[in-house]
Amino acid sequence: MDLSIVISLFNEEESLPELLSRIKSTLGDNYKYEIILVDDGSTDSSWRVILRQKELYPDTVKAIRFMRNYGKSAAIYCGFEAAQGNIVITMDADLQDNPGEIPELYKMISSGEWDLVSGWKKKRKDNVLTKNIPSRIYNYAARLVTGVRLHDMNCGLKAYRKEVIKNIEVYGEMHRYIPYIAKNAGFLRIGEKVVAHQSRKYGKSKFGMDRFFKGFLDLLSIWFLSRFGKRPMHFFGLIGTMTFLIGTGTSVWLIAEKIASQAKGLPYRAVTDQPLFYISLVALIIGMQLFLSGFIGEMISRNSSERNNYKIRERIS
Repeated sequence: MDLSIVISLFNEEESLPELLSRIKSTLGDNYKYEIILVDDGSTDSSWRVILRQKELYPDTVKAIRFMRNYGKSAAIYCGFEAAQGNIVITMDADLQDNPGEIPELYKMISSGEWDLVSGWKKKRKDNVLTKNIPSRIYNYAARLVTGVRLHDMNCGLKAYRKEVIKNIEVYGEMHRYIPYIAKNAGFLRIGEKVVAHQSRKYGKSKFGMDRFFKGFLDLLSIWFLSRFGKRPMHFFGLIGTMTFLIGTGTSVWLIAEKIASQAKGLPYRAVTDQPLFYISLVALIIGMQLFLSGFIGEMISRNSSERNNYKIRERIS
């Protein structure tokens, strides 16, 4: 199969018929493709609409329905599992992604130059204060942390080689960082394409301002896991050791200073009367706890079934 189109949706009953009609008219008979609709626990009549679309396009439409709303990452993960096409394209169901971009995205991946191509909504049709400016700040921070030079990392319109989606795991709220996940899995040829952004035609956005705060926390999580997930001692052990040594050194210095003052008959201040002594004790305790956290994390990591799970691109015997 040439192409799989994975569409995650939540309460998009009005937009689905038009979306599938536009995809059908765009692709025509030029591709052997499938459309995988993942209903993320919709509470409207989206599933009934999907069943009607299945009747209209029996050989094209496939569908997955969740028992409840699990989130976009879960929907994308299940869509990736079901995808059979050599090239996979993800898009949102709200008609803000233009199906007319699909042929060019397909062409960019099939050329062999890219592993992943992300859309860039350069001219957004959103509210400037609540969407555009926060999005620019968020993407700037994401570029700094991940090193992936994309202008719109969270764009739902993306194209992948099949090998990419079968070798990455999307969970939690990590759908925002699929390019970074792919990079950490060894797929370094990541490009972008300017795509048209259309105003929402039906309903309202399912994402509020809280997505930026959640996105920032997810960014820190995925950065930490990619850097230290299999070697936690390198992070906790290093910081713990440094904190412990600082606390130890400060305590020894305070005690030595008191002893030296006593020996010379100079006035001195009791060590226990000095706030710095208690700060050094806190540093000692925190340093020890961090070191032990790293040690326990290392033991868990070394006993994990995933400790030697390495992705092999090719093997020659």
